[in-house]
Amino acid sequence: MTPEAVLDRARRAGLMIATAESCTGGMIIARLTDVAGSSAVVDRGFVTYSNAAKQDMLGVSADTLAQHGAVSEAVACEMAAGALARSNAGIAISVTGIAGPGGSEHKPEGRVCFGLARAGGTLSDTVEFGALGRAGVRAATVQHALKLLHDALR
Repeated sequence: MTPEAVLDRARRAGLMIATAESCTGGMIIARLTDVAGSSAVVDRGFVTYSNAAKQDMLGVSADTLAQHGAVSEAVACEMAAGALARSNAGIAISVTGIAGPGGSEHKPEGRVCFGLARAGGTLSDTVEFGALGRAGVRAATVQHALKLLHDALR
């Protein structure tokens, strides 16, 4: 999925986009804003790498973090909802995951949780990209996030 296609759909839908990124460190918003004219539909991006940043900038609950961990659909949903609430966007995408190297038995390298928030509610998704290496997981995450945005902007 291309950023141009996402931006075109957002333009046609009349919606601004916000991102809330952890494991990608701003790569999604960078891909979107690489496109000339993106300012018409891109509002802002939050890079919330630490748990403290997720709480301070997006309002992620300490209880949710403690109960589910940072890499969870529950946190991804709260991140997306927080980005939507703290922006002028009509749609927000969030990502939190284990880019690697490493991981654990319960949260392996390549697991990424996505959140998508709109006025009608929040959806979540988890993808197991596998041990593609840090750059590979991050690139795959950006592509999947763009596809989720594109599909949601129908």
